[in-house]
Amino acid sequence: MTAHGQGFDGVERRGLMFVLSSPSGAGKTTLSRLLIDHVEGLSLSVSATTRPMRPGEVDGRDYAFVDEATFAAMVQRDDLLEWAFVFDNRYGTPRAPVDAALSSGRDVLFDIDWQGTQQLREKARDDVVSVFILPPSAADLERRLHTRAQDSDDIIRERMARAAHEVSHWAEYDYIVINRNIDEAFAEVQSILKAERLKRERRTGLTDFVRELQRQLET
Repeated sequence: MTAHGQGFDGVERRGLMFVLSSPSGAGKTTLSRLLIDHVEGLSLSVSATTRPMRPGEVDGRDYAFVDEATFAAMVQRDDLLEWAFVFDNRYGTPRAPVDAALSSGRDVLFDIDWQGTQQLREKARDDVVSVFILPPSAADLERRLHTRAQDSDDIIRERMARAAHEVSHWAEYDYIVINRNIDEAFAEVQSILKAERLKRERRTGLTDFVRELQRQLET
């Protein structure tokens, strides 16, 4: 597919899938919000899910809320780039809007786990850039989970147990960011995205640009 998006230097490029993963409470959601608020040309992937809608959520903005039968049909038709069971519900990424964004030169941010990241790589390895966010310590992670006051003690214990398994997949990611300070972590994640946008293979208009430059120099 031809990308029509313009980079900051005017050279066309193909968009990328920018993946953030982390154990619950390590800062992935906060970093995702900061990226969406401060980085141009980046949109958040809207996942389909079978879980019930929560108060304040909007269908199509926060998630595409579907029933089990609809989700199963999407899997059967290969309409999802990735999907997984998370805490007894199914979550997945619809393929069509992501393909449209990438081909127009826009980047898509994914807030998914290691299973989803593996599936994205299997289907679109060249388009995927993955970052794993680590907490500075187990004690800090547990403190953050308690501070957000969203979960019961039993749920927090479950999330801490799950974190050990999630962290074991750290080496499968392109980049690792240790979130000791949210401002520093955000700066690091921004730097990764900026560098990946400049990679030669993603800048689909670079060949024409260089040819024209050579023509000018040889005239």
